[in-house]
Amino acid sequence: MLSLHTNAAALSAQNSITRTQTSLSTSMTRLSTGYRINSAMDDAAGLQIATRLKSQTSGMAVAMRNTQNSISMLQTAEGALDEVGNILTRMKDLATQAADGSSSGDDQISMQAEFDSLNDELANIMGNTKFGGTTLLAKTAGKLEAATGIQFQIGADGAETMTGAFKTELDKVHADIKLASTKYDGDGAVGGGGGKEISDTSATPDTGATNANGTITKLATAIDSVSALRSKIGAVSNRLDHVYNNLANVSTNTKNATGRIMDVDFATESSNMTSNQMLLQAGTAMLKQTNSMSSMVMSLLQ
Repeated sequence: MLSLHTNAAALSAQNSITRTQTSLSTSMTRLSTGYRINSAMDDAAGLQIATRLKSQTSGMAVAMRNTQNSISMLQTAEGALDEVGNILTRMKDLATQAADGSSSGDDQISMQAEFDSLNDELANIMGNTKFGGTTLLAKTAGKLEAATGIQFQIGADGAETMTGAFKTELDKVHADIKLASTKYDGDGAVGGGGGKEISDTSATPDTGATNANGTITKLATAIDSVSALRSKIGAVSNRLDHVYNNLANVSTNTKNATGRIMDVDFATESSNMTSNQMLLQAGTAMLKQTNSMSSMVMSLLQ
């Protein structure tokens, strides 16, 4: 129907152009940002899922850093205990040498001097080994001494925690070291007025040898205690390492899932943009043609 008031063809062309412009704008936005979803209008359900996955991924990234920091802390403690074991082994060697009948009183005094010096270093290591300013091995304030253990946050969820308890083993280390050398006060420090374990300067060589012989077993027990604590620390560190590997795997797959929801397929979207551009050009051309229909009405009135 020819009409001056209503140009149906022009209205249809305008609607088509409007829809095409909207689609073209969406395609250009996606290609410029790289995301398929740029607002909730694009995919409301997908946006909700992707947001939840992103939150989980972010939390796991922090948990992975937590595990690495925790492993570093435990390795610091374990390295200190390794040196403690070396010192105790040397002290045991001195006690074994002093216990022999061939050692004179002067020999025993010299050995005692080295023994005491090593004992001082034991106190220094146990009392001053720190990680990030926090004491690790001290009996009264050490991180590993916590009665409730050390809680590690190993996941993005509040319930994903792991506890490492070292108090029992650490207490035994302090007790056995103190028993082997009474100069050690058990708090990672050297106590005053303690007795000497290898020999006594006022004793006869035979008495000094007897004292040294009794110290050998005590030092062997202390070495075993240190090894037990190191083993416990190593077991917890290994578990944290497995936690890290698992988190890395879960994080990778979660990121892939997020990408499948959020990321734009450039090949498909480029094709859509080209198609919309062609439709927009065709629609514009047809709108121009529909506008000429009014002149046909005027020709009927001539």
